[in-house]
Amino acid sequence: MQADDRAMTHRILILGGTTEARELAAALAHRADLSATLSLAGRTENPIRQPVPVRIGGFGGVDGLARYLVDEKVDLLVDATHPYAARISANAAAAAMAAGVRLLALRRPGWEPAEGDRWTHVPDATAAVAALGVGPRRVFLALGRQEVGPFEAAPQHAYVIRSVDPITPPLGVPDATYLLARGPFREADERALLLTHRIDAIVAKNSGGSATYGKIAAARALGIEVVLIDRPDLPDADTVDSVDAALAAIDHRLAAPSDRGE
Repeated sequence: MQADDRAMTHRILILGGTTEARELAAALAHRADLSATLSLAGRTENPIRQPVPVRIGGFGGVDGLARYLVDEKVDLLVDATHPYAARISANAAAAAMAAGVRLLALRRPGWEPAEGDRWTHVPDATAAVAALGVGPRRVFLALGRQEVGPFEAAPQHAYVIRSVDPITPPLGVPDATYLLARGPFREADERALLLTHRIDAIVAKNSGGSATYGKIAAARALGIEVVLIDRPDLPDADTVDSVDAALAAIDHRLAAPSDRGE
């Protein structure tokens, strides 16, 4: 690549960990006018193979991310993290402002209730524990391994816990079954799981998208309560809700003059 060609290549940093981040990276991977890097937090032990260069690990907070954006001459920061990664999104917004780099947020819409859903909305996992009540129940925890700790406060329940990576150490409760699996999950399979384990309550996050919606549809069909942890507040940002919309926004933003002084 000649020096003039390199100067014309726009650099994009995608903060990932979601299906949308991977799909966006794949769509950008073969474009000669762009150089995309995907950043992963490193919480998953065996991440899915990605279509662009990957950076794994944190940046050291707002200041570290801002330095990276400047040092790597990033033209656009795309926050395509999970809807519940509130701290990362806040750091991204602050770092982009500090570095004078454009920010685009790719946030999938949350699920909307349908007729037959039995949803109990709670703000966090601790509130979810309280919502389950004091009587023993059979609970499917469809949460990440970082979020199951509060349920040790309710050892009267029998838990089925599904995660991508092992829960270590195991939850300090007398009755817990661990399932290792990575989505997407089909509704028929989720229904079989709920019936096999005689589940009468699900605790989940309103992640949105289709990959993990199967359990919501299965719960509706079976009349099972879903204790749904609501999404956290996220910083204001230019936001799109799909990969196609993100691609259009990227072209539009990179066509405009840069805000960063050289």
